[in-house]
Amino acid sequence: MHIRTSFPYETTHEDLRIPLPDGTLLYARVWRPLTDEPVPAILEYLPYRLTDWTAPRDWQRHPWYAGHGYASVRVDVRGHGNSQGMPGDAYSATELADGVAVVRWLAAQPWCDGKVGMFGISWGGFDSLRIAALAPEPLKAVVTVCSTDDRYDNDVHYLGGSVLAVDMHAWAATLLALVSRPPDPRYVGEAWRDMWLKRLEEVAPLIHTWLDHQTRDRYWQHGSVREDYGTIDAAVLAVGGWHDPYRDTVLHLVEHLPADRVRGLIGPWSHQYPDRGLPPGPAIGFLQETLRWWDHWLKGVESGAMREPLLRAYVSDSHPPATVYDTLPGRWVGEPAWPSPNVSMVSHALEGTPLLVRSPQHTGVDAGRFLPLGNDADLPPDQREEDARSVCFEFQADEETWVLGRPRVRLRLTCEVPRGQVIARVCDVAPDGASTLVTRGVLNLSARQGRDRAVPWEPGVTEDVEFELNGIGHAFPAGHLVRLAVSSAYWPWIWPQPDSAAGFTLDPEGSFLELPVRTRESASGIAFEEPEQSEPLGVNVPVTLDEPRPERLVVRDVAKGEWRLEVDPRYGGTRVYPDGLEFTEDALETYTINESDPLSARARSDWAIELHRPELAWRATVRTRSEINCDGTDFSTSNEVICTDGDEVVFHRTWEKRIPRTAG
Repeated sequence: MHIRTSFPYETTHEDLRIPLPDGTLLYARVWRPLTDEPVPAILEYLPYRLTDWTAPRDWQRHPWYAGHGYASVRVDVRGHGNSQGMPGDAYSATELADGVAVVRWLAAQPWCDGKVGMFGISWGGFDSLRIAALAPEPLKAVVTVCSTDDRYDNDVHYLGGSVLAVDMHAWAATLLALVSRPPDPRYVGEAWRDMWLKRLEEVAPLIHTWLDHQTRDRYWQHGSVREDYGTIDAAVLAVGGWHDPYRDTVLHLVEHLPADRVRGLIGPWSHQYPDRGLPPGPAIGFLQETLRWWDHWLKGVESGAMREPLLRAYVSDSHPPATVYDTLPGRWVGEPAWPSPNVSMVSHALEGTPLLVRSPQHTGVDAGRFLPLGNDADLPPDQREEDARSVCFEFQADEETWVLGRPRVRLRLTCEVPRGQVIARVCDVAPDGASTLVTRGVLNLSARQGRDRAVPWEPGVTEDVEFELNGIGHAFPAGHLVRLAVSSAYWPWIWPQPDSAAGFTLDPEGSFLELPVRTRESASGIAFEEPEQSEPLGVNVPVTLDEPRPERLVVRDVAKGEWRLEVDPRYGGTRVYPDGLEFTEDALETYTINESDPLSARARSDWAIELHRPELAWRATVRTRSEINCDGTDFSTSNEVICTDGDEVVFHRTWEKRIPRTAG
């Protein structure tokens, strides 16, 4: 990593408040080049608190953009951080309308030349795409990283029409804790407490809303740009990583947006900006890459950004299974179109007699983290135990085989019960038997006729079902096996169906695996500069002698047949900011299931957050507990929030709700 200290422009920064049409003020931080000429503005807009939570990341890139001649702006969403207003649902119509107003306000400032770009990762990337779909005139270009075009089937809520237990629960619990944090008195003054208490009265667990919509209905269609890609006028640079769950968004965008204003980039990365150097690498000079994009679309400079292939993708070499890789070996390839003329679907027919697929309910404990962030225990370990809990089919790789895109399976199934799910994994099996997960996919059998409906299976009937697996770039060496593993359970990724213990019968006749095989030719002209950032913020992480708990711990009660997975998401621990804020957070997720009972599934998340300013004698805490379990007809949710100002409990509320299992 090269830390840049000298730039073409000297810069300044200031905090300000952006007025919305209804009078609400959003808190913003603006870095600008010192010049008398107006410049384009670049906006990052999300709810994650610019004065603390994302501050270290913000300082890596916003001053860098300002030093290259852009006004780089970071804004907190209404009801979050130090912004006024009340919090709402994720990606609500109000949030998007506010974003449009911010774009227009920026374009009207005397230091802006009227052209605006938006960028962001995850939530910030989502909002960039969705606001682009509303087509505010000043918004000319977008860089969206690790984001989704489909709120229902490519986010943290549902997967293949099944409830995504691991992250629907965990992320709803995380957002409940995060939205309950107070404004900071250093930045809003004595009004902080009144703002906090009013905000807390509006807080509600989002898990209620998300579970109330178990098929792709109008709730999920709102803000999903897949509904009409043609609404996006801005140029889009779509970026993802093969170890990020949202990577298929890049493939969708380069397929559906006009080729003269879209480019895609997929590396081996996790859910992180590609310049941060977090596993797996290699990292790239991402800021320099985006600068070429901004220069072309916001300044009219011929930067070469649009001379790049439509899609640049990394094809990783085969690698032994591990939960973390500093760097994955491989090569870059360039595709002139998507679907690519360099990729052909190759079908592998399954062979054998009909087989009963009835996986133990703890199948999936070695799935790894749904949203990897570059931590030591994020990625799936050796899949041999998972493969043993599945029905497997194997195909010999007689020569090195490059796979690029989304594999597909067609399976002939017979079910004796109306509800269930099927999970397909593709693994790279080395001669020593080590099994590395390459990609996977899920289908809720009631969603086999479309994600917008729930159609029970007629017991005893045989049907063919088809579904895609997540996209991947991977090279299978000659002599390795391509293993297709099929299971009927995948906890805690997928919430078990009430009847899933019965499994299903898989008939290999009429079943096949299709692999998108690419010609073995790399693109020698694709290269990136060394990662570069501006000077870090200087956050201090105190040293502790306490033994850290494991990131992922699997506990098995052999006599009871119970499995418990404990996850420490490692969001940040304790850090001390240069402005004096001491910020501590701790989270623990727990997933429990009995290996023979799908109705035994339980998920719990506990959060504790403390914000302390010694110079102001200010200390505020947030503690939350979120739980979900279920029976054959309903989900049962329980959420609790306790907030204190010093030693005084200023808010304590518990929500209990039963939600019918209409599809999930």
